Amino acid sequence: MRMVDLCLASEGTEVILATSSDEKYPPENIIDGNSATFWATTGMFPQEFIICFHKHVKIEKLSLQCYFGHTAFQRSPQGFKYGKLVRSIRIDKSNAKEPVDFERWVERDLVHTEGQLQMEEFMFRDGYATHLRIVIKSAFDHFVSVHRVSIEGLDVSSLT
Repeated sequence: MRMVDLCLASEGTEVILATSSDEKYPPENIIDGNSATFWATTGMFPQEFIICFHKHVKIEKLSLQCYFGHTAFQRSPQGFKYGKLVRSIRIDKSNAKEPVDFERWVERDLVHTEGQLQMEEFMFRDGYATHLRIVIKSAFDHFVSVHRVSIEGLDVSSLT
């Protein structure tokens, strides 16, 4: 079996829930494969989104590209000007056919890195799932932009 990026719309993956939405920065941007686009929260924490694979997958590595801060959406001559970053994140997984029965999988406090996209990687051995819930518990400021979730892994079986 070949490892693929399981977290792409072109692989059939969907963002089926997001706790906030802005028509300019929709949650579907998380899975479009483009780090220049993003989902933006509208303030207040926690914020979360649920990813549905529509199949059973084995996740070996999850990479999250994000930026958290009030200046995340302002234009500068060099492109977007970014602000503060994620402080705390939790990832839950479910193996159910529907997005229910989530179990806490990993929780992490992240390091503050000013002025650049924050890239966080998670490695897994027990990475079987049909859905992921990513919860942004807190940030260093009021707003968050999630640019990309990338997941290296394998298709295990279809949902029947």
